[in-house]
Amino acid sequence: MTTSTERFLRACRRQPVDCTPVWFMRQAGRYMAAYQALRQRYSLLDLCKTPELAAEVTLQPIQRLPVDAAIIFTDLLIPLEPMGARLVFAPNEGPVIENPIRSASDVEALRMVDPQADLAFTLEAIRMVCREIDGKVPLIGFAGAPFTLASYLIEGSGSRHYIQTKQLMYHQPEAWHGLLDKLASVATTFLQAQIAAGAQVVQLFDSWVGCLSPDDYRRYVLPYTKQVIDGLRNAGAPVIHFGTDTAMLLDAMREAGSDVIGVDWRIPLDDAWRRIGPDVGIQGNLDPVALFAPLPEIERRVDDILQRAGNRPGHIFNLGHGILPETPVQHVQAVADLVHARSARQKESAEG
Repeated sequence: MTTSTERFLRACRRQPVDCTPVWFMRQAGRYMAAYQALRQRYSLLDLCKTPELAAEVTLQPIQRLPVDAAIIFTDLLIPLEPMGARLVFAPNEGPVIENPIRSASDVEALRMVDPQADLAFTLEAIRMVCREIDGKVPLIGFAGAPFTLASYLIEGSGSRHYIQTKQLMYHQPEAWHGLLDKLASVATTFLQAQIAAGAQVVQLFDSWVGCLSPDDYRRYVLPYTKQVIDGLRNAGAPVIHFGTDTAMLLDAMREAGSDVIGVDWRIPLDDAWRRIGPDVGIQGNLDPVALFAPLPEIERRVDDILQRAGNRPGHIFNLGHGILPETPVQHVQAVADLVHARSARQKESAEG
């Protein structure tokens, strides 16, 4: 019998699998009662910075759901603190950077990060999870991509239009390139350290890069994303490169060199795979809000995505973004079960 680890790693390498592997972004999080109970006692930063708690949250969905991978519990912005960012999580507002970047001198003041010293809590959580799962499922490590980290540093929080980010990009290009180079180095060393600690796959999250035009992406972002992925080339772990609103950027994202590209629900999966090309894997792409639909509608959408994948090696089933807080846990479980059952049946039909 194929283990989840074998299934997942084979899919990352575009090798045949017994059924399509599935995991969910934000699968360890606010939609689960066990997580909510911890959050009543601890802040988000406490959960991220206490290895025992981060490991416990990472394992919660593995104990409840038939998913094929775990993903370490932390936050994209955690590496920004040792760089000098004052990070707080405001109630009902999400993360806030209290000292946003505005100038070249602000960029110069940012410190480089030593993951072994500055982010040791995440690395220890990875080691703890790996001991607990004992190879039953792979553990995914992750980091924010340079653009998404930069946008938070510059805007100070999430944004709709990224005005401050683009102003720095257009008006102070030297400062911009210096910032992206620093962030690329931080992301690379952090992911290398996660792999050394036991992560078998890593995902680079570029959650906000869809705000850019293809030309701006190629000019101001692609070289630094590629720098991160190139830095992981010999680390021994497949790389998943994920972004949202990226339908017009997929051919450029492919040039960054990841093993798998994650796509959101705004483009049909088969169209996305045609744009990416056959020699890269694909991850996605159910709309997270579809998990609120009745089960027959969820089933129809799962079938549609699997049919669009066409039984080709290299598909990892996921949402087009993270699970939302109010999502019914039983619907998440139903999707994982459906993906395994339907894709196995597809493969049996094709072989028969």
